[in-house]
Amino acid sequence: MSKRIRCAIYTRKSTDEGLDQDFNSLDAQREACEAFIQSQRGLGWKAQRKRYDDGGISGGTMERPALQNLLTDIKNRKVDLIVVYKVDRLTRSLMDFARIIETFDASGVSFVSVTQQFNTANSMGRLTLNVLLSFAQFEREVTAERIRDKIAASKKKGMWMGGLSPLGYDAIDKKLVINEKEATLVRSLFDLYLDLKSVRKLKEEADHRQYATKQRLTSGRVTGGQPFTRGHLYQVLHNPLYVGEVRHKEKTYPGQHEAIIKRQTWDTVQKLLDEQAPDRRSPTNTKHLCLLTGLVFDEDGDRVSPSNSRKNGRRYHYYISKQSKRGTDKDSPWRLPAGKFEEIILHEVCRFLNNSARLMDAVHGKKATSTQIQASARASTGLATAIKQAPIKEIAGKIRKIIERVVIAPDRLRLTISRAGLSECVGGTDSGDGTPVILDTPMSIRRRGVESKFILSGSTPEPAHDDGLIKLIADSHKWFAHITAGDAATVREVANLAAVDLGDVSRFLPLAFLAPDIVEAILNGRQPVELTAERLKRLKSLPKTWDEQRKMLGFTS
Repeated sequence: MSKRIRCAIYTRKSTDEGLDQDFNSLDAQREACEAFIQSQRGLGWKAQRKRYDDGGISGGTMERPALQNLLTDIKNRKVDLIVVYKVDRLTRSLMDFARIIETFDASGVSFVSVTQQFNTANSMGRLTLNVLLSFAQFEREVTAERIRDKIAASKKKGMWMGGLSPLGYDAIDKKLVINEKEATLVRSLFDLYLDLKSVRKLKEEADHRQYATKQRLTSGRVTGGQPFTRGHLYQVLHNPLYVGEVRHKEKTYPGQHEAIIKRQTWDTVQKLLDEQAPDRRSPTNTKHLCLLTGLVFDEDGDRVSPSNSRKNGRRYHYYISKQSKRGTDKDSPWRLPAGKFEEIILHEVCRFLNNSARLMDAVHGKKATSTQIQASARASTGLATAIKQAPIKEIAGKIRKIIERVVIAPDRLRLTISRAGLSECVGGTDSGDGTPVILDTPMSIRRRGVESKFILSGSTPEPAHDDGLIKLIADSHKWFAHITAGDAATVREVANLAAVDLGDVSRFLPLAFLAPDIVEAILNGRQPVELTAERLKRLKSLPKTWDEQRKMLGFTS
């Protein structure tokens, strides 16, 4: 008797056109796959009832709910064979295909295309797949190029290319037609800005006059009709549609629609907006320069890229692995605080620059004179000092010449140093055979929430004062002092006296009984990296004995 093979059928359609029909493209794909599986029932093939259907989603992305669900079931050993109507239903990207095949191989899963017969278990089958996917990706890219070219050509002719119609216009037969009531509002906004000469004051006046954004009926519900934000007002004042033009990238072209604003008014407003625009502090208008952009990779060769987030009015910068952005199930996606990570990299570069023997071997070999060696030693010492003391923007160019690549892995940090770049920076005479210098540093990793923190081998962690953690401890002692002083007798009275939530007092008052050495460590910034204010807030109860507290909070193994 043949072994039972559990077959999962995956179907996909790039657009949602026709998906509301009783029998659509996804149903047709599934029916063909089921018939093929039925023809192989003698080999033990059996179709799974669970459906994996992605409707209206491109094959150029992995962010497909049904596909992610399928990959999860494969990892959980719930599927033995994948059946698709055509290979490009699974993916149209060679890179994504390579990742999918890795998942299949790790779980011993293969897949079959109903219309393209091959076996992925052998090299010829894989070659056939790569050829087919190369053409599928080529087709997708050519289609995208044609669409982009068509949009560019249409906009050069002044055509409006669809989307939500802007305030002041209605879309009729794919053309913009002036809505006189809304056009009056647009003219009023331009005139008010010329009078007030400030977008902030314009917003205040618009709110006073109860001006509102354009109302639309979208998917059966009314949207818009809200007070203008400053951002929305900037968009209105900068939109060339109102002067009868169509924008494509950085250029504008005469449009086929009628203008709402006169050219003279438009030009005056644009000149005023340009004069009032704040000066950029850097090319990206940000204080933080991501020093290692494009240089950092994880152990699998995937790029670890800069990102940022905002919380409570502050912006936080990170280096995040691709898996973390995609939300995949990879065990250890990287999320590294940018400042600390760059600090570690610069520390390792400085260590290398101050290692005279290794540095001279890298930039001179055996050809240098004593004078050249002394000059390079002075240059490297000066460069190491500059890295430690100078602003990042001043030393960024030299750092990027020196560092070719940074690879992070769970047990090590690897820096690839360019001999040519290093020689240029410190006056070397020999770049050797062109092979880079590799700096390998053993390390361990500690998790702190969703972030990762490096602990390099043989290094002592710098103090890390956690203001939120310290405040929690301080508040708990203040609340307990109210009780010991007789100012309050119950938790509710403490909450009223301190003007805080009753639940907060109930949860955090026990922190006043933390072991003294734990409190001292927190105040000195020497607590375990995984001990954060958020972790303390999630504790259901605090152990009564100090030894148990130390074990729970990571102060003893």
